[in-house]
Amino acid sequence: MSREQFFKIYLRQSRKGIGIFFLFCAVFLCIFLLYDLPAGAVVYPALICSVLGAGVLVRGYYSAYQKHRELDRIAQLSSELMEHFPEKRTAADWDYQEVIGHLREEQSSLKNQLDMRYTDMMEYYTVWVHQIKTPIASMRLMLQNEDSDQARRLSEELSRIEQYVEMVLVYLRLDSESKDHVFRKCDLDQIVRGEVKKFAGQFIRRKIGLRYEPLGCEVLTDEKWLAFVVEQVISNALKYTEEGEIAITLEEPKTLCIRDTGIGIAPEDLPRIFEKGYTGYNGRADKKASGIGLYLCRRICTQLGHRIWAESAPGVGTVIKVDLEREELQVE
Repeated sequence: MSREQFFKIYLRQSRKGIGIFFLFCAVFLCIFLLYDLPAGAVVYPALICSVLGAGVLVRGYYSAYQKHRELDRIAQLSSELMEHFPEKRTAADWDYQEVIGHLREEQSSLKNQLDMRYTDMMEYYTVWVHQIKTPIASMRLMLQNEDSDQARRLSEELSRIEQYVEMVLVYLRLDSESKDHVFRKCDLDQIVRGEVKKFAGQFIRRKIGLRYEPLGCEVLTDEKWLAFVVEQVISNALKYTEEGEIAITLEEPKTLCIRDTGIGIAPEDLPRIFEKGYTGYNGRADKKASGIGLYLCRRICTQLGHRIWAESAPGVGTVIKVDLEREELQVE
């Protein structure tokens, strides 16, 4: 709020007192005139009182404006820092600050309860993930002894289950106050090759081509989180590609491109594919899309300082691009 705006509001708040002052002056003047008394006996004291009143009004304005600035400064701070309020000068100030104090105590209590629930939920899902991985590993070992089309399909479904299990933890950890990001120089080829191997069975069984040449690039990032992004993008590319190929290339200076020859994305859906829960026309037709994968990719890239976007046309294919350039950080 500007000084001019505050001054207008202050005048509106003070108009009642100003109006009463002039009303009293008018009453005295009328009484003096009825009794044929000199009007100057009212006018001169009224002028003096007006000057004094104007001084009091100006003083009150500056005091109120300083209080407004202090409150405005406090409002810009985090709620945890809202402890030092302006001096209590009126009964209303005491009452308001008492109410705010009670609200802050209630907020703190609710925050502690939510933190405890979040911690319990994280502990539960962490244990659940480790427990669910045991039967998955057992099933994978049993399937390794079989060499059939059905066994390969079951292995792919197990890999998909593992992917969904990992998504649960990623989804929960994104809003955690304690981030486990470790930034260091990483070999991009090592990250990409590790994720491509996970889908080797699908590439072979579905006869989808893979065009990949060594990228020869190092990036400053968190290897684990970037690998999750690459995995999600490749998984989506395979999901919506019936035939053709998936190409993984690098555009200068450091933009990773994962291109498919799938069904593509409708123009009206393209701006929203990274929104939480948005599935678009393709997702509604698939009936199994959750609209979470690309949303997590956008969140992770934002936290890592990368940028991710999509280019697509229906019937032509889609390319997801991840700009891995970022400001220099302290390398661990």
